[in-house]
Amino acid sequence: MAPGTATKPIKVFLVDDHEVVRRGVAALLDGEEDMKVVGEAGTAEQALARIPAASPDVAVLDVRLPGGSGVGVCREIRSDRPEIACLMLTSFADDEALFEAVMAGAAGYVLKQIHGADLVGAVRTVAAGGSLLDPGSTGRVMERLRSNPPRPDPLSELSPQERQILDLIGEGLTNRQIGERLDLAEKTVKNYVSSLLSKLDLKRRTQAAVLVAELRTRGRSHFE
Repeated sequence: MAPGTATKPIKVFLVDDHEVVRRGVAALLDGEEDMKVVGEAGTAEQALARIPAASPDVAVLDVRLPGGSGVGVCREIRSDRPEIACLMLTSFADDEALFEAVMAGAAGYVLKQIHGADLVGAVRTVAAGGSLLDPGSTGRVMERLRSNPPRPDPLSELSPQERQILDLIGEGLTNRQIGERLDLAEKTVKNYVSSLLSKLDLKRRTQAAVLVAELRTRGRSHFE
């Protein structure tokens, strides 16, 4: 930042389950005159709770997180706060994760092996509204979109009971709370949750909660 300018620093929020990584990236970014780390999180749940309150310009998200994924966090944050740019940080080059990141609205996708100066540049680029998605990689994503037929209604295979339980997962209820709400045994609820996750091709209930948020954003009713 040039001397004498009054430009506000780029506010950055860091999400990584490794504290050492967060500290290293925070030290790197805070060392820049035009950047300020405004918050950190180590899990998907913490990230979703803290990012809106911190109001960063850029969220740097590890793709793999306890209790969810950086891609899921990106999807939900971009849905509620589209002005926040999401930069995905990962240890592995993975076309599937890249595809999911692009679909979630990520502005950039870089490997953790990136040099410090390049990461700083990446944050500046996405903060300014630019994209850091490799043209070759995004080309493969677009080809996949063109070659794959649209997915059917993701809820079409769920029973009415499973749809109701999915809706309650979206409200953040535990299996025990869902059982109390629907007068079902906790073990029965657990079986329903396993079944609906399988039908929706999801691995974690956090992903199911993100799906509910997406459908609500689109104005969908789960009981149509």
